[in-house]
This record gives sequence, structure tokens and C-alpha cells, in this order.
Amino acid sequence: MEKLTYEKKNRTACITLNRPEALNALDEELNRELEEVWNDFASCPETDVAIITGAGKAFCSGADLKTFIPKWKNADLYSLRQNAEKGLAGGITRGKHRIYKPIIAAINGHAIGAGFELALACDIRIASEKAKFGVFETRFGLHQGDGGLVRLCAVAGTAVAADLSMTGREVKADEALKLGLVSRVVPAEELMKTAEEYAEMILKNSQRAVRSVKETIMEIQGRSLDDALRVEAMNGYSCLGDFTEAEERLKGFIKK
Repeated sequence: MEKLTYEKKNRTACITLNRPEALNALDEELNRELEEVWNDFASCPETDVAIITGAGKAFCSGADLKTFIPKWKNADLYSLRQNAEKGLAGGITRGKHRIYKPIIAAINGHAIGAGFELALACDIRIASEKAKFGVFETRFGLHQGDGGLVRLCAVAGTAVAADLSMTGREVKADEALKLGLVSRVVPAEELMKTAEEYAEMILKNSQRAVRSVKETIMEIQGRSLDDALRVEAMNGYSCLGDFTEAEERLKGFIKK
């Protein structure tokens, strides 16, 4: 792969966007390579969690506008309809979002536009002190179309979604933490170490339970309270399966 690196170690898939000269902007080739990566990660029995980051000073500066804008200038309605089935960043923002293995974003720098949407599509976001966020689409005559508004509302609420999307202002890492956009802010030199520590914590748990958590979070959003409670109960208890894993883990806990 030419525009990203993909490594597997210790049950963790490490993905690095590698277009530093373009601030890791998402062009067609990078999108295709990411799609290959997500397909492999979803089916790979050797990996249970992924960490995605960017090479250089940016996490991802968004869609490559030099190719993105012309692509849609003369698009017909059917092309727009087909696009609705598959989002950016290889489809992880829409289409491949049902990969239930956890994905951690290690946000090393700017996460702008579609790069912000990519970060929001991840399950856990850890930011470097140098990270910056922004919904810059409105500066160019459009707004988020790949999960940015949906996930901003879910993660931080409608007031924050309106604020960031309507103003197009830049948000630094410390404010992102206050707004709930990220879980942690750490010094730049500790970013990958911290992301790997989070991966290790996830890997210590039952992967069936972890994946059920991700699935259930998706399923309960937008439901009535009674429906959400019912889905949580069904998924929470049924993920025990035949109880074999639960019993083994309980024995280990008792021995401690």
C-alpha cells in the first residue's frame, strides 16, 4: 500500500495514514486502501482492536478538495444515491461502520472536515496536545455528509454540533476534552503509548462482550427508553453464550 501503513502486532491492527505532504487528506487511492484495510481487519482472526493515526503533523485534513469537489460538480442524482451507501475513509464513516471490533483514534494533529468525521467514527479518541479539530466544510459551501453531524449530536449534543458546524471554528485539544469529543489529551510523545495501553485494556476483556457493547451502543441510539432497555438486556445477557468463557473468567477472578 502506497498511502498508508498497516501492521499487526499483539492482536492489534495499527493503521497509519501516510500522505504527510498532503496532511493525510483522503483522496480516491487512500480511500481504496482504507477499504481494503477495513475488510481485512473485520475478518482477521488475529486482530481484535485497531489503532488509526496519521504520519507527520496531521491526523487527517479531510477530503482532498482538489479531487473531491470536481467529482460532485456534475454528478447526477443517482450518483448521489449510490454515494449514500458508502462513506469516506474506506467506508468506516458509513457502510462499514458495523465492524464491531473496537477502533481507537490516536489523533496526533489536525482532524479537520472528513478527518474529524473519521475520528468521530472511531470508538475511542485519544488526542495529542497538538491536536486540533474543526468542521471546515461550511467554509467551502457544504456541510458534513459522512456521519459528522449524526455523530457530533450523539457524542456531544445538538448544541455543540450546531456551534462547531455553523461557525466552522477551530477547536484545540483542551476544549475538545471539555466538550467530550475525546477521552484523553496527552503529550505528543505519549500518544501512541497511551493508545496501545487502551488497546491492552480492551484485549484483557471478553471480546464477545466488547463487540456486543459496540453493537448495542449503535442499536439503542434513537430508540425509546423502553426499547433501548430491552435491547440492552437482550444483548447483555445473551452475549454470555454457553457460559464457558464466563465461568473460566470467574474461576480466574476467584483465584486472585
